[in-house]
Amino acid sequence: MSRTLNRRVFLAGSAAATGAVVGGTALAAPAAARPATTAGRATAGPAPYVPDLPVRDAARRDPTEATLAEAAVLMRRRKLTSATLVEAYLDRIEAFDSTYQAYAVVTGATALTAARKADREGGRGVLSGIPLCIKDNYFTRGVPTRCNSAIFEDFVPDHDATAVARLTAAGGIVLGKGQMGPLATTRATTPNGTVTTVNAWTPDNPATDPGGSSTGPACSVAGRMASSSIGTQTGGSIVLPSNRQNLTGLKPTMGRVSAHGVIPLSYTRDHPGPLARDAMDAALMLAVMAGPDPSDPRTLGLPRLPDLVRAATPVLSRGKVRLRRATRIGVPADFLSGAADVRRAFLTTLDALPGVTLVDVTYPADWGLLTGTFNDARLSERTEPFRHWLQQDPTKFGVSLLSWLQGLMLSGDEWITAQRAKNHLLREVLDGVMARCDVLLQTGPVPFDILGLPEIAFPAGFVAGIPSGVILGGQPYEEDRLLEVVAAYQAVTDWHTRRPADPAPPAAGRRLAAAPRPRLSAEEAAARSA
Repeated sequence: MSRTLNRRVFLAGSAAATGAVVGGTALAAPAAARPATTAGRATAGPAPYVPDLPVRDAARRDPTEATLAEAAVLMRRRKLTSATLVEAYLDRIEAFDSTYQAYAVVTGATALTAARKADREGGRGVLSGIPLCIKDNYFTRGVPTRCNSAIFEDFVPDHDATAVARLTAAGGIVLGKGQMGPLATTRATTPNGTVTTVNAWTPDNPATDPGGSSTGPACSVAGRMASSSIGTQTGGSIVLPSNRQNLTGLKPTMGRVSAHGVIPLSYTRDHPGPLARDAMDAALMLAVMAGPDPSDPRTLGLPRLPDLVRAATPVLSRGKVRLRRATRIGVPADFLSGAADVRRAFLTTLDALPGVTLVDVTYPADWGLLTGTFNDARLSERTEPFRHWLQQDPTKFGVSLLSWLQGLMLSGDEWITAQRAKNHLLREVLDGVMARCDVLLQTGPVPFDILGLPEIAFPAGFVAGIPSGVILGGQPYEEDRLLEVVAAYQAVTDWHTRRPADPAPPAAGRRLAAAPRPRLSAEEAAARSA
């Protein structure tokens, strides 16, 4: 489909009244929820498939080292069983998750039963036998969905979120629910602000920032306790944990993936998406999750999903990797300004790929105002569906209460002004910043979160032993273009194959004293809130 038509559809959807969007996920769902549906799947796009790609020796030796695609290939060749893979992940969860604290709930017995069934009956879906971690704000039938909040402490859904239903219908196996920030606002903490999930690269230093609210799903994949995972992004919570834990995270265009059955944070900014090990895994996950869903109006009437697996397959020409399509990549002056060595090496590698043209871009003078001050409009969107609980018992919001109260203080005219600012920002991005480029290297996720445009995060190096990643933003519905760039880059680099060392085991006969966990104050939680 042409970019002109894609853009026209996107602008029409962006201009729709917020009220038309609210039907996507009813907060009243615990009391009266409609069942998730996979209707319309046939028109979502090409059927996903796992190409017959080479499997690394490390993945042959240790199944938890394998990417999702490698594990699928090994199972197809009968070199690996789903039960063996699930058991290997459960062993790591038992050994290390007391340090990582990536999981809120582990469904080991159910996962093993599903794995043995998959082995016995043979794979019937593209994800058959693949163990996954699900962020704890996605409804999971019969499994607690607490969203790390006292509000949902007793909530056990009677159906799956649409995204979860599609993953399991494709053969995916739920290993458990990933820990998250309270109501998806900050990094994962207890409701009182004490840090739980750590960055998998610094398990003995809980103070290291692991990213946004999808901390648990990210840590589960980085710590080799799941093949892949799904999270949500409202203010960077897919791309930031991916960057900080050496993963490839894909936030699709608004509406690509149904948010039905996801406890909301912001109706106009919540994006479900995968956190994976590389571009191919992210493509496979998104290809399964995406598609129209009558339960979420945002997903209807969109351009057809392109062949994401093809996009994530590197192209060779005369033995050299090249981009599938000639692509202009916009480079802002402050891109990776805090990691000069990573920036230099990354741009040099990128520029050497045939098909890449690097283009300098500048931001408009009012960029800071549009992406900063007016970003507070999101606060009233989170407050509105939770007004009942704010009136009934505000202590249920724990350390994140302040940001919810801030939403109450935003007046109607301020919210309307912010929507006008959003429309202005959209024009400045599409007609200005991206007028000379196809994709844009981001200095932060917030602008494209405000607008609902797609982004992908991927590894590009390390700074002082901590992963340093890149965020690449794209045009509406052009997730395939993002994957093409990342697949080519990952074909000539190995950052994405690097894994963190395991946490130190207990000393002989005694347990090491756990590192003290920092605690966020209410002010810190509000400042870091998505």
